[in-house]
Amino acid sequence: MDLKLAACSVLFLSATAAAQPLTPVSPDQAGFSVDGLARIDKFFEREIAADRVPGAVVAIARDGKLVHYKAYGYLNKAGNEPMPLDAIFQLASMTKIMTSVGALTLNEQGRLPLKSRLDEYLPAFEKMKVGTVSSAGEITTEPAKPIFIHDLFRHTSGIVYGGRGNTPIHKLYPGGSAGAAAQYTGEEFIAKLASLPLLYQPGTVWDYSFSTDVLGLVVEKVSGKQLGGYLKEAVWDKVKMPDTTFEVPEADRKRIARPLPKDPITGRDQRIASLDSPVKFHCGGSCAYATVGDYLRFGQMLLDGGSIDGQRVLSPKTVAVMTSDHLGPNIKNQVAGTEPHRDGYGFGLGVAVRLHDGVAATPGSKGDYTWNGANGTSFWADPQERLVVVVGTAAPGEIRKYYREQTGALVYGAMTELRGESMR
Repeated sequence: MDLKLAACSVLFLSATAAAQPLTPVSPDQAGFSVDGLARIDKFFEREIAADRVPGAVVAIARDGKLVHYKAYGYLNKAGNEPMPLDAIFQLASMTKIMTSVGALTLNEQGRLPLKSRLDEYLPAFEKMKVGTVSSAGEITTEPAKPIFIHDLFRHTSGIVYGGRGNTPIHKLYPGGSAGAAAQYTGEEFIAKLASLPLLYQPGTVWDYSFSTDVLGLVVEKVSGKQLGGYLKEAVWDKVKMPDTTFEVPEADRKRIARPLPKDPITGRDQRIASLDSPVKFHCGGSCAYATVGDYLRFGQMLLDGGSIDGQRVLSPKTVAVMTSDHLGPNIKNQVAGTEPHRDGYGFGLGVAVRLHDGVAATPGSKGDYTWNGANGTSFWADPQERLVVVVGTAAPGEIRKYYREQTGALVYGAMTELRGESMR
């Protein structure tokens, strides 16, 4: 990192020091090594200098206190703009966790039972079919079992993402959430999905999908509000997440993090199309934006059993159910095939849940929960270690998976004390 950029980074850190998302604590008081945390600085400095990532914001909280909160590199490398702590990141699939929390608030109100049928809210899904592909590539169908709201939360609806498979059925579906939201209105999107065959019988296979986008539209139907409006009222305002939104105000767009123009692995042109493509509906699977500080508070709210600063979003029991495995032995678990480094994880209501202390390639603890974004953001919470970590980058290529693994190793490698019951 050059001296000019380093100086700019310091200025940004100082300017935003008053806007800490949580109360700061010294690393030694939180069971972290100063030298260990410095390895995070050195890691991102190396990666930025090598033009592998434009910049990053990293936040670590333990025991509800802020241990590490730094910005690195560039917000927009092309414009030589240093990364501020309050950079706004396109969250991609980290949107899914917030949509799931919003839906669970309706569940707590008795307005959205998990075992209610999807077609009760969206009648277009009443007579779904399941497709079977012959060796000749022909699709035949049979009646599908009902899709339950529970299936939307845990990606067992039989709906798929078109961009995550090569079967003739996959090819009928839109590629992904953000692209679909740019192409269709909410009504058009539902009509499109309801006209297509499911890949599996509902409730039998975990497969990453448009399920959370459909769940977001169910939230709109039940609440009578646009998804962003409902999440603002039920979640974001309570948690104090002022920069979290589906529509970044024009005055704040200058804070949006931009990727490198070339993918550092393939050398091909890259961009995050949704940064400059307006959406026609608030897609609950991908379309939200937030700062790292905002999302850290959201993660801390979950870790603290559904409340923060005296404001309750969910009950502790609801959070416990949300962050427990909902696949079990009878549902085919394909989580690791979609999210690298997630061997040994099940899936709860909107989050992957670690089932073992080992197995996965990343450090962690049994019961930690996580989900990440295809544009380079990542999040996890480790209840045993009382830990919340959020990383913001604009890195939409395959390299984002490398940063997820490396960040986990760096964070846990900086610990000097364990909180976990199993380690005492």
